[in-house]
Amino acid sequence: MKKSVFFTMAAVAAGTIMPTLLLSSCGKAEEKAAATSEADELPRIEIDMARRMEVPQLKEYTATVEAENINNIAPATPNRIKKINVEVGDHVRAGQTLVELDTSNAQQLRINLDQIEREYNRAVSLLEIGAGTQQAVDQLRAQLDAARSQYDNMMENTVLTSPVTGVVTARNYDPGDMCGSMPVLTVGQLTPEVKVMINVSENDMNTLRQGMPVSVTFDAFPGETFSGKIARIYPTVDTATRTFGVEVRIANGAERIKPGMFARVEVNLGSKNNVVVPDRAIVKQTGSGNKYVYVYSGGRVSYNKVELGQRLDENYELLSGIANGDTVVITGQTRLADGVEAIILTK
Repeated sequence: MKKSVFFTMAAVAAGTIMPTLLLSSCGKAEEKAAATSEADELPRIEIDMARRMEVPQLKEYTATVEAENINNIAPATPNRIKKINVEVGDHVRAGQTLVELDTSNAQQLRINLDQIEREYNRAVSLLEIGAGTQQAVDQLRAQLDAARSQYDNMMENTVLTSPVTGVVTARNYDPGDMCGSMPVLTVGQLTPEVKVMINVSENDMNTLRQGMPVSVTFDAFPGETFSGKIARIYPTVDTATRTFGVEVRIANGAERIKPGMFARVEVNLGSKNNVVVPDRAIVKQTGSGNKYVYVYSGGRVSYNKVELGQRLDENYELLSGIANGDTVVITGQTRLADGVEAIILTK
């Protein structure tokens, strides 16, 4: 009887203890599985560190090439064009005859001048023999001077010459036309230099100096860099753009650079110690021009708006938004949002 009772109690004990142990084991497994599943659902990211470094402040400005000097060839008074000796693109030298105008008016003035000169000489002869007056001589002398000046001016405007050595850049009339308000020809001086005008912000103005060297590139000459210098800094700001005009001159002895070419002017404004991050860290906000970087800290990410500086190969200079030493996300941003937990992928 004692032995029977013993086995019964053992059986009861076994029946009550074993289920409890089984339930406890299953609960831990489920918690572990839930934790694993939750971890699997978290975004996985790669990170890098933001670092401060000296960044050359290279600013690029775009401009259009202009001739060193531009001369508009036109007569002082309207006249009919008899002959144009050059075409657009022709090289001309200083003093070369470019345009010949009608001489009919000049011929009339010459006849009038000759008539007044004869009357003046007659008046002088009469005065010498006592048959004339000094007043008549003086009056005719004044008329003669005026007629000669008018004739000389007309003759100067009958033949138009080039005041500089350069290239004809524009032609507005044909032979037989009556010239009006526009110049007959425009001559641009392309040697020894040409110029471009760039617009510089108020923030950058204090770093520029007259004579400062610059680098210039042209789409027309891929792979080539031309040397230039800052020749003039305009003292007043353009109220519309809040920029200052800066004249850059470029050597052009071979006349390869032509007016109207598109130029890119690079100016070195020194260097600044700014934060630099990989370009993969930059995220553009959809529907706007804003740029952001995710910063990882304490298992979560924050969405930081940044101001970009220059692109430096595979990195970007940042002007604001990120501190030196911040941990930034470089991959996995598509699943992130501000404050979200994330898991760092190990390499």
